[in-house]
Amino acid sequence: MKKASLQDQLLQAGLSSKSKANQAKKQKRKQIQQKQKNKIDVKNEAAILAEAARAKQVEKDRALNAKRNQEAEKKQIAAQITQLIQMNKLNKDDEGEAFNFTDGNKVKVIYVSEYLRALLVKGRIQIVNLGKSYEVVPVAVAEKIAQRDKARVIYLDNVESVLVEDEYADYAVPDDLMW
Repeated sequence: MKKASLQDQLLQAGLSSKSKANQAKKQKRKQIQQKQKNKIDVKNEAAILAEAARAKQVEKDRALNAKRNQEAEKKQIAAQITQLIQMNKLNKDDEGEAFNFTDGNKVKVIYVSEYLRALLVKGRIQIVNLGKSYEVVPVAVAEKIAQRDKARVIYLDNVESVLVEDEYADYAVPDDLMW
C-alpha cells in the first residue's frame, strides 16, 4: 500500500486545486536549487577562509623561523668570540700591577705583568670582555672580535693619542735647530 502525499490527500478532499499544487511544487524545486547553490557558495567561502588562515599561518611560521635563525646566529657568533678569546688570551698576573680601564661608565681593574702593562699602554694588546671577566688579547684578535661584536672589545682612550705621537717618530730632528 502506497501512502498518498499530503498534497494528493488535499486534492482528493477538495481543499486545494491543481494550480496551487503545481505552484507549490515549483516553489519547492526553487528552494532546493537555492539550497544547493548556497551550499556551493558556503563551500567557496569556507575554502577562502581556510586558505586565508593557511596563508596567515605560513607567514607566522616564516617570521618564527627567521627569529629562530637570528637567535641561532647570535649564539654562534658568541661562541666564536668566546673561542677566539680562549685560544688567544695572554696570561694575566694576579699578583702583578693593577691596570685601570673603563667599561661603559664603570671603572674596572685588571692585574697584569709589567710587560703586558707596557703593551697595553702602547696599544699593542687589547682588553676584551669574556662574560663576567676580562682578558688580554693581541690587537689582531681584538679586531676579529670587533668585527663580530664591538661591545666585547674595550678600546683604551690613550691608544689613539699614542698612535698620533708615533706618526712623527720616523722624522729626524736636526741638531742645529735654533728657535
